[in-house]
Amino acid sequence: MNRTLIVGHKGQLGTDCMAVLGKNAGGVDLPEIDITDRFQCLEKLNELAPSVIVNCAAYTAVDACETDPVCWKVNADGPKHLAEWAAANGAFLVQISTDYVFDGQRPLFEACVETDPPVPVSEYGRSKLAGERAVLESGAQAAILRTAWLYGANGKNFLKTMLRLALQNPDREIRVVNDQFGSPTWSHTLARQIAAVVDAKATGIFHATSEGHCNWFDLASRFLSLMNVPHCRAPCTTAEYPTPAKRPANSILENAALKKLGINQFGNWEEELAHFVSKHGDALRAEIQKSLNH
Repeated sequence: MNRTLIVGHKGQLGTDCMAVLGKNAGGVDLPEIDITDRFQCLEKLNELAPSVIVNCAAYTAVDACETDPVCWKVNADGPKHLAEWAAANGAFLVQISTDYVFDGQRPLFEACVETDPPVPVSEYGRSKLAGERAVLESGAQAAILRTAWLYGANGKNFLKTMLRLALQNPDREIRVVNDQFGSPTWSHTLARQIAAVVDAKATGIFHATSEGHCNWFDLASRFLSLMNVPHCRAPCTTAEYPTPAKRPANSILENAALKKLGINQFGNWEEELAHFVSKHGDALRAEIQKSLNH
């Protein structure tokens, strides 16, 4: 039986993977699997015996990663354990990685391709790169998908934060960074991309983000206007909004490897965002409003 297992199925991407990969997909999450615990992880995989593993589990709190060693256990050790089992049992593994494996210093609007050397500048980026390398070195049949600026209907993300701030106080000025560029990517489209990679059993490293690019201020503006929410916003620089972890100034990725195989699923980020809002906008507003009323 070709059983697909979504690890971390309750999260933003995992929820969409469960919907897209359909009736043949099963999901596991904490506490029934702990990918940081090698013995427990391998035991659970032995019990479930999947032929495809999609790892959506990650420690993505970028600033917290700077001081919390758990990020290495989740982002580096976890994929290593999954890959060890996949290699020993002939399973296909999909590992989700990130634009943070690059330093973001490429000239603006020039995209990184899969063959560019990774140079992470944060603990999050370093831990995710270690996860990539563990998968590649395991001998497992595997695909690594680097994505960026992920948003979706489930879990926490930048768009929900912007919506919460605007609904909470429409007159309060929201300051948003305008000198970091990337490609906002809908988790549902990424789930469709994962399905296409699994179907093709495509191995290696793939960039997997929406087409086109913008900065965070552009994204907030576009989203809030699509949501038709009154708000007050102002651009600021990275220097004016310091964070514990260093952010890449240029996070633009080019899906060169997917396009070469003819399986790229992504459209333009603005079209994808409009589709997302038309599908989930009312539910998002209701969810945020409900949380504000409590």
